[in-house]
Amino acid sequence: MLFPTVEYALFFLAVLTIAWSLYRLPRAYKGVLLLASYAFYGFWNWTYLPLLIGISVFAGVVAKLIQRSTSPDARKAWLVVGVTVCLGALAYFKYTSFLLTNLLALWGWLAPSPQIPITSPLLPLGISFFVFHAISLLADCYRGRVTEPVQLGDALLYVAFFPQLIAGPILRASRFLPKLAVRRNPHAIRVNRAFLLIVGGLFKKVVISNMLATRLVEPVFSVPRSFGAGDTLLAIYGYAAQIYCDFSGYTDIAIGCALLLGFRFPRNFNAPYKATTPQEFWRRWHISLSSWMRDYLYFPLGGSRKGHLRTGFNLMLTMLLGGLWHGAAWTFVAWGGLHGLLLVGYRIWSRSTWHELIALQNSTAWRWIARILLFHAVCAGWVFFRASGFEIAFDVFGRLAVPGAVTLASAPVCTVLFLGIAGQYMPSRWRNAFEIELGRWPALARGAALAVAIALIEVLGPSGVAPFIYFQF
Repeated sequence: MLFPTVEYALFFLAVLTIAWSLYRLPRAYKGVLLLASYAFYGFWNWTYLPLLIGISVFAGVVAKLIQRSTSPDARKAWLVVGVTVCLGALAYFKYTSFLLTNLLALWGWLAPSPQIPITSPLLPLGISFFVFHAISLLADCYRGRVTEPVQLGDALLYVAFFPQLIAGPILRASRFLPKLAVRRNPHAIRVNRAFLLIVGGLFKKVVISNMLATRLVEPVFSVPRSFGAGDTLLAIYGYAAQIYCDFSGYTDIAIGCALLLGFRFPRNFNAPYKATTPQEFWRRWHISLSSWMRDYLYFPLGGSRKGHLRTGFNLMLTMLLGGLWHGAAWTFVAWGGLHGLLLVGYRIWSRSTWHELIALQNSTAWRWIARILLFHAVCAGWVFFRASGFEIAFDVFGRLAVPGAVTLASAPVCTVLFLGIAGQYMPSRWRNAFEIELGRWPALARGAALAVAIALIEVLGPSGVAPFIYFQF
């Protein structure tokens, strides 16, 4: 069930109506949300619903065992068991084919033999996200950040809550579970903000992302040798805007829907292409994932506490694993490795004691130069992220040196490309001011404006509804 569809709109309206009619009954309210979450997931494929429920129940039970254990060794043992099982499930569905294919390729290189076809299991939708939620529950209980005893029903809802189930944002158990204990207050809902998030997310996904995908990115990345440098460069920029608008658009809709249900999700994007350093980029891009990797992977590895070489190693390993998390392909590993090199390189650059270099780094001119250089480095990484293999990626890079007429730069494409990238420079106070102004309108006027906005999005967007990019992860 995709967000920008009539089916989801009807589903969400039904859930919203039923849930709020029961808000004075916390257990019933949470029960409705849990059943709705399972229905939402089962709409895709009921076959994998037991997997979602199984991982949720397992994580909830192990979390309770961690909390009840008084021995540090027992708590750690339960944590290891829980994380191992969760990662094992993720590895089986996501990496079995990748691992066996590469092992057989290595074996064939050492001892030539007939190729054996490998069949990969169907990847359950959103498995990476709900497994990370399960691990967060275990880790937060182990670290004592979940202070109240875990209720199994609350744990199930935390892992499966439908607005964030498929593509995040990744929520922390220590922040979400306490919210379930708070009685919902319909009068405290920022309805105008929720509607702005939903409409803005729909515009980014349906109009900007889908138009860039169908009219620019897909043609070039499907057959890059058919295009010259102009179209290729435009497609690279186009994918940078597409993936941002696609993913941040999904996040905006998810945050807006959760807000209408009485839950505040953390911000997941903060104008990432305004970043001037690799560190700042990851503080702005997919914030919930980057902070998750920092807290549950980079810090446990030692962070920056064990010397420069170990810090560089920790950064590289974290980003390589982050790349592999995105997909079972070496192109994703290359994407993660590139960002690891950027982080390590920036760390070396920023620690320079040369006074002239420090003065340059602090200048306004350098901030804009750094912003432009970083944007293009990120775009280079997106080529590996988008390409179906290294051959396509290198073909795309190679076409940048081949002169050719620009054939894909239509007015609509250039307009949405500009909005997708330059729109990140719009001051946040404008949106806040518009939210306040919207609150002064009569309810009928607000409803009419919402209807007109959705109608315009439907008219402006390409026909059909493309799945969100991050659904495959």
